[in-house]
Amino acid sequence: MTNPRTVLVLLACAVLASGFATDAEAQANRDYIYIVGSSTVYPFSTVVAERFGRGTEFKTPKVESTGSGGGLKLFCDGVGVDHPDITNASRAIKSSEVERCAGNGVTEIVEVKIGYDGIVIANAISAIEMELTRKDIFLALAKEVPGGADGELIENPYNTWKDVNPELPDVRIEMLGPPPTSGTRDAFVELAMEGGCKAIPWISALKKSDSSAYKSICHTIREDGAFVEAGENDNLIVQKLEANPNAFGIFGFSFLDQNSEKVKGAMVDGHKPTFDAIADGDYPVSRSLFFYAKKAHVDVIPGLREFLREFTSERAWGDEGYLAERGLIPMPAEERGAVSASVRNLEPLTMASQ
Repeated sequence: MTNPRTVLVLLACAVLASGFATDAEAQANRDYIYIVGSSTVYPFSTVVAERFGRGTEFKTPKVESTGSGGGLKLFCDGVGVDHPDITNASRAIKSSEVERCAGNGVTEIVEVKIGYDGIVIANAISAIEMELTRKDIFLALAKEVPGGADGELIENPYNTWKDVNPELPDVRIEMLGPPPTSGTRDAFVELAMEGGCKAIPWISALKKSDSSAYKSICHTIREDGAFVEAGENDNLIVQKLEANPNAFGIFGFSFLDQNSEKVKGAMVDGHKPTFDAIADGDYPVSRSLFFYAKKAHVDVIPGLREFLREFTSERAWGDEGYLAERGLIPMPAEERGAVSASVRNLEPLTMASQ
């Protein structure tokens, strides 16, 4: 293994070649990996970081939960030790973010898809069992909903779940969810809200005739108190659900899995949010999870190359890996092999792959 002091000397030389800064000695002071981003990916990244710190000569990476959008903003601010090496994301990076990165000199980004996750609608373990459709979810949370005639929209009048669907309980709609900077929020409105929105024929037809109007209707969440932005801390949402059995919360399956003695997930379109249902694609509100790394930082920040290999190793993300024990839904073996090869070769993301 390389002596850490030698690593720092090499770092000081490499920062000059990579354009990190003119003051190489000062810039070489960061000898640990800096990770930001998704609160959903955070626990997986933290587990890998802790094992990496214990099992190698490198320092334990610093991992911060900032939300997917917030993390990508920090990541795209520039190249160098003042900027993160990796950002976690519970959605794919947007083309606008790739362009912003490029504008700030972040031109070679390595995309690492790590597995799958479900977005659950959960309530306290002692509360009522809930069976929802995506249409129920849309009608409960959309800012505007269909009126009495095709083409008519009205401000959301529904106060209880029974107002939305007579078969649902007469309980006030109160949903604790993530803010707009969260990848979980992005995925939720696309998979759950839009999924239910499409069940209304005249709105579904708008997708071809007026896509911006369609997206506005399907993706805009009400702001009258029924939906409460509860921040990026999913553990805090779990605590609030315990304190209020009438409330529901939106977060990733891994948090449901880790807190199964406190909260339970609602059935959506006839499927419970379970490991197998997400892995098989039966549970309809599921998404891919990612992280993004700066190629320019590899071999400059000590341990970054090795960390990428650890995260994409079978012992970490495999079917029997330690991340599956924490609730990550593994990709098929063939897909894992392809992603792992891409990471080993540090293949940069291209717009065509978006």
